[in-house]
Amino acid sequence: MKIQLNGHPHPLESAIMLGDLLESIGFGGKPVVVELNEQAVFPRDYPSILIQDGARVEIVTLAAGG
Repeated sequence: MKIQLNGHPHPLESAIMLGDLLESIGFGGKPVVVELNEQAVFPRDYPSILIQDGARVEIVTLAAGG
């Protein structure tokens, strides 16, 4: 199975929940904005969204600074 992650091919063994995908790539619990197939996803929905073959996932990290 393969998805597009931030514009690059990303292989997965099987369908995965969005929250688990974020954990697996080091973004679990971090402030990020996620777009799935060009639709914004609320953080409260991360654990219940299933990422399937061919999905397009964009992840933007948020940073504070001064």
